[in-house]
Amino acid sequence: MRVYDIIRKKREGMELTDGEIRFFVDGYTEGSIPDYQASAFLMAAFLQGLSFQETFSLTDAIVHSGKVLDLSRIPGIKADKHSTGGVGDGVSLAVAPVAAACGLKVAMMSGRGLGHTGGTLDKLESIQGYRCDLSEGEFARVVERVGCSIIGQTAELAPADKKLYALRDVTATVDKKELIAASILGKKLAEGIDCLVLDVKCGSGAFMKTEADARELASLMVRIARERGKKVTALITDMDAPLGNAVGNSMEVIEAIDCLRGRAPQDYTELVYELSSRMLLLAGYGTPEECRTQCERAVESGAAFAKFKEMVGAQGGNVGWIEDTELFPRAPCSRIVRAERDGFISHMDAEGYGTAALLLGAGRQKKEDAIDYSAGIRILKKTGDEVLEGDGIAVLFASDEALFPAAEKRLLASVRYSDAPPPARPLVLGVVG
Repeated sequence: MRVYDIIRKKREGMELTDGEIRFFVDGYTEGSIPDYQASAFLMAAFLQGLSFQETFSLTDAIVHSGKVLDLSRIPGIKADKHSTGGVGDGVSLAVAPVAAACGLKVAMMSGRGLGHTGGTLDKLESIQGYRCDLSEGEFARVVERVGCSIIGQTAELAPADKKLYALRDVTATVDKKELIAASILGKKLAEGIDCLVLDVKCGSGAFMKTEADARELASLMVRIARERGKKVTALITDMDAPLGNAVGNSMEVIEAIDCLRGRAPQDYTELVYELSSRMLLLAGYGTPEECRTQCERAVESGAAFAKFKEMVGAQGGNVGWIEDTELFPRAPCSRIVRAERDGFISHMDAEGYGTAALLLGAGRQKKEDAIDYSAGIRILKKTGDEVLEGDGIAVLFASDEALFPAAEKRLLASVRYSDAPPPARPLVLGVVG
């Protein structure tokens, strides 16, 4: 079997066998297939699409490219939450400790930034000392002792996805539902969890631009996970504007901490409660209302904030930074972006905001790029807000003022105005499964 023939077969739109997909995944994981051939395969799959069976085979090959974690020795239900990626979407950092404070065991394996979207690992690594690279044994021990742990793909767990994820980020092969599904579930099904809540984003800042596409992706992932024997629910949520008021790694960590202290923006807080209560619901913790109440009480009592500190400490992070967010390094340069006319903000292109943050240094343009954890955007005005010409709508942060012009231009091009308030758009657009 040759990878050349597999690439050509997929390029011609033919269906690959389970054996061919496993040959590709195993070869790329072990290094016998180089990046340039893997890139060609990903582009062929992106352009021609994958059938359900191909997607299932790709997912299964990623799962079994390393160990499948056995968490059965840990008492209790093991659960996780995963987002398809958005702008300002750091809610995993709050969801995990909220659910864990309610008694759930949260075993979360996350990824880095993809394209214009931020990665949970990049955000956590902005905390001094925080380790995302726990071994399989360390991960299990933190989940058992603390109740939650967030790590990256280790050498043992889903190593194929770690390599493919980084390659997709720089080859314009991110936003394809079959590749997204295989990547997400390849990690999740290797974790040894019982329950999974998926947050499938929809809108300008999501990989799925329309609600119909988001539902297709959600349905695909729910079907694959259920065929693997998992309890799963997918929410379709709005990403037509950035979530919360922060875009950037350390800024989003601070916003998560604010949420755990009960003082984050309303849309951010609402999504945290929606996702954490759904995790409890799948695990059998009560009715939807009872699960929601448990999550709210975990925040109000301070238990969720304490759980986050405990997790950060267990993974080597400086807990002092969590207790006093003024200790996070701040960008030396800032610039206010101002409204170009009177009116109401009728639309924010969330992808444009994500790209602006990337241009400031908050993301990667090449897979080997280093991230400036202090770079990002503080959003002052959002969709529906009334503004006067010259009002500040956002603040840009970077380590070099030379980065501002391109980022400001991209952000201003992402904002539209109207003379009347735009219609309200719900945060949760639907539920699959």
